[in-house]
Amino acid sequence: MREERSLITINEVAKAAGVSKTTISRYLNGKFEYMSQDTKKRIQSVIEELKYRPSNVAKTLKSNKSGMIGVIIADIGSQFSSILLKGIGDVCEAHGYQVMIANVDNDPRKEREYIESLLDNRVEGIIVNTTGYNDDFLVEINETRVPIVLADRTMKELKIDSVATNNYNMTFTTIEYLVEKGYKNIAFFTEPPMKNSARHLRRQGYLDAMKNLLNVSAEDLIYTIDSTDKKTTIKAIEEFNNRYKNKLKAIFTVNGVTLLNVLQGIQECHYKIPEDFYVCGYEDWGWARLAYSEIPVITQHSYEVGVESAKMLIKRINSKGKGKPKYKELEAKLVTGSSNKS
Repeated sequence: MREERSLITINEVAKAAGVSKTTISRYLNGKFEYMSQDTKKRIQSVIEELKYRPSNVAKTLKSNKSGMIGVIIADIGSQFSSILLKGIGDVCEAHGYQVMIANVDNDPRKEREYIESLLDNRVEGIIVNTTGYNDDFLVEINETRVPIVLADRTMKELKIDSVATNNYNMTFTTIEYLVEKGYKNIAFFTEPPMKNSARHLRRQGYLDAMKNLLNVSAEDLIYTIDSTDKKTTIKAIEEFNNRYKNKLKAIFTVNGVTLLNVLQGIQECHYKIPEDFYVCGYEDWGWARLAYSEIPVITQHSYEVGVESAKMLIKRINSKGKGKPKYKELEAKLVTGSSNKS
């Protein structure tokens, strides 16, 4: 049996390189002032030869920097979340940060607990795709502990750095597109809005567009479905169809999960797109057009939301939290098959 090699210490590296322990420490922390190229090359060669890995715990205690960033995801089951995480991960890796991820299943209690856990692990900052129920708690952490950036879901008042897309305007624009195509009977299908700011903004954009463009108070055309129970989607589709039988009808879906449920429900009810329903909505995940090649979808740059959130957080970490909170809004696009609107 091969003997396990004992962990190499910084003293052994210093001895092999013929320099002091302090010089090795300065090299590991990127402090190359007054260090010759020959010394740097010799240290690097010894580190590689001995396969030395510095202790992250020791480095953290000494520098008060962990090199860790926490990420709170409200619902990891959404494809949006995986794309968001890739954007965050790519930027963090490029800047030398590791990422700790926690999924809270839209549970405010879990959100608070996982944030406390991330703080116990000495993260330098946290990106939060929030449940929307812990605003005061997040503000306190941001002001007294570590910087926070809100990704996609934001607060009514700008108290924390935030990155989102133009949810309200894009929804209004899409309803306008449907009206221009001759649709007046337009339903809004959504998951329970809870305190999800993106869903609320899209809902308000729909209501305002229906009122301003068609002079319709459309509250009763909002159908709330349960994405875990397909019966709720089928019931909503049938109700909407019966209300406007033999008339042009369109359905706007609040997100990709709802869009998938609606497409599946239409198929199960043996309806056709666009003959029975013209369907469009948020989040282009690549499969929507398999149901109907001309289905309009809103591309909201989920990856870029992650990228910009990570960039904003790292900048805030480096500035030691100084300055007023900032908001960055990314432009989504309506992809209609023949042309794009933004």
